[in-house]
Amino acid sequence: MVLQVKDLTKSYKKGVNAVDSISFDINEGEIFALIGPNGAGKTSTIRMIATLLTPTSGDALVCGNSIVNAPSKVRECITYLPDEAGAYKTMKGIDYLYFMAGLYSGDKTVVDKYVKRAVDMCGLGSRLEEKINNYSRGMIRKLLLSRAVMTRPKLAILDEATSGLDVINALDIRKTIKNLSREEGMSFLLSSHNMLEIEQISDRVGVISQGKILTVGTIDDLKREFDAANLEEVFERVVSNEVR
Repeated sequence: MVLQVKDLTKSYKKGVNAVDSISFDINEGEIFALIGPNGAGKTSTIRMIATLLTPTSGDALVCGNSIVNAPSKVRECITYLPDEAGAYKTMKGIDYLYFMAGLYSGDKTVVDKYVKRAVDMCGLGSRLEEKINNYSRGMIRKLLLSRAVMTRPKLAILDEATSGLDVINALDIRKTIKNLSREEGMSFLLSSHNMLEIEQISDRVGVISQGKILTVGTIDDLKREFDAANLEEVFERVVSNEVR
C-alpha cells in the first residue's frame, strides 16, 4: 500500500475542523480521486499528505513513512503538482527541465536520464528550445506534469491536473496519467471538479464534504449504491444527503 490516511484532522481555529478525522488508502498503481464541493477539505487534505501542512491530529503513511514524524522521507516518495503551479517563463523548456532535474540529483547521468524521460513524456519536441513564455497553458501543463513525474515517484499528487485546458490537451494529460499507472505502477491522488475526467481515469473515488469522507468506492460500485447513471449524479446525491 502506497498511502494510508488515518484519522487525519486539520483545525484552523478552535472548534472548526477543515478536515475531520478522515481515513482512506491508495494501493500501488492505483488512481484515487478525492472529490467534493468548494471548501470541503480537499486542498487541506492534499497539502497535509504533501507535508506542506502539519495535521492537528491523526497521521498518514506514505510508503510506510509518517507525514508527522518523517516528512523528509515522505518527500522522497512523492511529487505534488498544485493547480496554481507555474514554470520560469524566461527559461527555455529544456533548460527548465535540466534545472529541476538538478534539484533531485547532482549526478549528471541521473539528471540526463530524468530529462530524457520528461522530454519523451511531454511531447513538446522542438518547442522545448523556446522560452516558456511562448507556451500555451496546455503546453505548460504538459511540461509541469513531465517534470513532476520524471523521477518516478511512488505517489503523484495532482490538484486539478487539466483545469483550463482544451479537450485535446486534457486528453493527452489523462492518457499520460493512465499510462504511468498501468505501465509503471505509479500511484496517483487526484483532486478535480471535472466529474467526467474522474469517471474516465480513476480506479476509486472518495467523496468529501464539510471535512468528512462520506463514501469511498469504485465508480461502478458507487453508481450501483446510489442508483446513479454517472459520477455527477453520485456526487449530487451523496453531498445533498449530507447537507440535509
